[in-house]
Amino acid sequence: MTNKLVLIDGNSIAYRAFFALPLLNNDKGVYTNAVYGFTTMLLKILEEQKPTHMLVAFDAGKTTFRHKTYQEYKGGRQKTPPELSEQFPLLRELLDAFGIKHYQLEQFEADDIIGTLATQGKEEDWDVNVISGDKDLLQLVSDQVKVSLTRKGITDVDTYTPSFMEEKMEIRPDQVIDMKALMGDSSDNIPGVPGVGQKTAVKLLKQFDTLENMYENIDDVSGKKLKEKLITHKDEAFMSKQLVTIQLNSPIEIKLDDISYPGYNTTSVSTIFKDLGFQSLLTRIDGAEVEEEEQEALDAIEVQVVDEVTSDMFIGKEALEVEMLEENYHLGTIVGFGLVNEHRHYFIPVDVAIKSDAFKQWAEDPAYKKAVFDAKKVIVALLRKGIHIKGIEFDLLLASYLIDPSENHHDIPAISHRMGQKQVLFDEEVYGKGAKMKLPEQEQLQEHITRKAMMLYNLKDDVIQKLEENEQLELLQQLELPLALILGEMEHTGVKIDKSRLMEMGEELQQRLKTIEADVYELAGETFNLNSPKQLGPILFEKLELPVIKKTKTGYSTSADVLEQLKDKHEIIPKLLLYRQLGKLQSTYIEGLLKVVHDEDKIHTRFNQALTQTGRLSSIEPNLQNIPIRLEEGKKIREAFIPSEEGWVIFAADYSQIELRVLAHIAKDEKLIAAFNEDKDIHTRTAMDIFHVAEDEITANMRRQAKAVNFGIVYGISDYGLSQSLAITRKEAKKFIDRYLESYPGVKDYMDEIVQDAKQKGYVSTLMKRRRYLPDITNRNFNRRSFAERTAMNTPIQGSAADIIKLAMIRLDEKLKQENLQARMLLQVHDELIIEAPIDELEQLKQMVPEMMETAINLDVPLKVDYAYGQTWYDAK
Repeated sequence: MTNKLVLIDGNSIAYRAFFALPLLNNDKGVYTNAVYGFTTMLLKILEEQKPTHMLVAFDAGKTTFRHKTYQEYKGGRQKTPPELSEQFPLLRELLDAFGIKHYQLEQFEADDIIGTLATQGKEEDWDVNVISGDKDLLQLVSDQVKVSLTRKGITDVDTYTPSFMEEKMEIRPDQVIDMKALMGDSSDNIPGVPGVGQKTAVKLLKQFDTLENMYENIDDVSGKKLKEKLITHKDEAFMSKQLVTIQLNSPIEIKLDDISYPGYNTTSVSTIFKDLGFQSLLTRIDGAEVEEEEQEALDAIEVQVVDEVTSDMFIGKEALEVEMLEENYHLGTIVGFGLVNEHRHYFIPVDVAIKSDAFKQWAEDPAYKKAVFDAKKVIVALLRKGIHIKGIEFDLLLASYLIDPSENHHDIPAISHRMGQKQVLFDEEVYGKGAKMKLPEQEQLQEHITRKAMMLYNLKDDVIQKLEENEQLELLQQLELPLALILGEMEHTGVKIDKSRLMEMGEELQQRLKTIEADVYELAGETFNLNSPKQLGPILFEKLELPVIKKTKTGYSTSADVLEQLKDKHEIIPKLLLYRQLGKLQSTYIEGLLKVVHDEDKIHTRFNQALTQTGRLSSIEPNLQNIPIRLEEGKKIREAFIPSEEGWVIFAADYSQIELRVLAHIAKDEKLIAAFNEDKDIHTRTAMDIFHVAEDEITANMRRQAKAVNFGIVYGISDYGLSQSLAITRKEAKKFIDRYLESYPGVKDYMDEIVQDAKQKGYVSTLMKRRRYLPDITNRNFNRRSFAERTAMNTPIQGSAADIIKLAMIRLDEKLKQENLQARMLLQVHDELIIEAPIDELEQLKQMVPEMMETAINLDVPLKVDYAYGQTWYDAK
């Protein structure tokens, strides 16, 4: 029996599958459309061809040996969408489950691996079938080697043999290289000869047979202009031929014997199918057919690619998708715009939109209502292009986040999948039932972007209905969406950085680190690498004979928690701890901040509004909410944050004990409410209760411990957690907590009731109806159930506090604009707002900011705000 070798171009087929099928997730929120499409093709091959040997080849990376010849090789390609990139590991897992070998080789492409193995198979007189979407592989065609090129979707192919090529393309397989050398290939950025297309190239090859022979007889070329082009671009033609020529003797380390394929294990394949959510394919692995091989293939939609934006495109209710492949929208490039309304589906190229007065007028007119995905990103991206978008009335990202903040994926296809909505628009009149379009790369991308806008448009009503059912529509419309618009402006404005001061601090820290390093060497009696646990461990636990706290597989543990337990055992330990703290300041905050300073010496952090389950904002690139302020050196980093204008100041305002005040309100504890209403120091009051002493007997340490108990209660701390933070016994910690709950029975009742409520509903809510789902609240596992119970207690407190400062930001923003002040918000850091303003507006801010923050919501206790100002953020303390 003749051996049958099947070689698959993994990257090419995965790419085509990705664009041929809807962008779907499985129930874990993992993208699977490319893997699904690849699998349907794979099953068809196995069923029809029954290969004895098989391999899937992948590209190893962006750089290949061809880049040495031509640096711009493949330079014009769009960046792979992240939704596709993350499916390649899944694809490899799928192949492993099937028992199919896959291979890649550094500096070489999948084509070269396929060419080498196809040649070896040919020499052994095997039947070889190559499967790809890349016409370059047609140069491999011979009597033994067939090349199947995907035509529509991924399962519809044309199979090329020498006779089929002669008939269809009018050239031999060996002439493919010469044809490509002449006509070039825009998808791979291969220049060829400008002005020579496939028709002309074939005509020349019919006359001269090869590229070399044509140039040897260049005078016989008819047409003066064509001859001039060929002569002028001779070097490019020969370079192009070199680039398109597939290597048939690549230095691969895999042999034909290594890729034998006896078949797959049904159990392994069914397991991964179930894991990926491919229920419809389970029957296929038992040999059964399905009614349609491409049930999930996209119905065609009519995408109108716009070359001029006109006012009649807009009807006043549009969905706008602003596509950026880079995650950081402050630096990323807009790929294009998808715009959908009930009548049309438009793709608007970036240049067309940005240069259009009609587009700008529509975007900036609040009367035209827009639905978007990630309003903050849209605002920043368009502000960078000089357009201040108005009229955003719906944000799918924020809506999905509010419905369930525990979900990891809040992108458009994932939301569509969860909402159970059909994700394709089908225009039967235009395309006919089941029609599919064969699209080149650019058109695929245009359709991909427009489809996302279409899905956004179609999802809006269902998502709003879900929010209404959850009593959360007001939370979106009155809190999160207005805040997103403010945050977008804040991010775009950015914060001015004094780079010279930051560098100066870096030099000061470097000197401190050198001094500490010298002290540690002296105490250790030798030099070593302070950052190496392997070198530090023996110094501490063998030479200095400190007690061993913990061991790892590689030796002694020198982690921070271990060093904390040893800090009273030897004077070297506090120095090591300080060295690490200062080292982190230097690398993460000094060097880290300097890396992200952009134009006008500003940094533009990104506030993540749809991440935390409590509703708190987080900050990335850079994270400005985690600058360590326990160390004075950490606090001083804030000296580098300065006003962006001469004669301006930094004004900082923060809530005092907001979470404890929220606890008093939610728990309805009379004693706690009275303490705040009488403006008592709450930590002193708590110290009196847990230590059973009079106010004048409270020591600083007692107050510190009471403070830890107060905030421990807010965060649902256990007796073990409190014992660790206060360095006391667990028994003492439990006594503190018990006494606290005896003193504030309303808090005890709240904790009991909220846990029971969570067990019944499966979630808890904040004052503004923000939900957090707690699936482990009834878990049999004690640790998981206990964590869920503590989360049930603290989420309404933390989440409500987060909602209050968001409300305050919205009210303050309205007031600043209403009063026509120049002052502007720059940052929100947990309970603190950072503002910059001209000095002459200071008196107004002193009155306005506390008023807006303290009256953001009515509680049973007053909200209290402290403020300060100065020439830097550090001074505003």
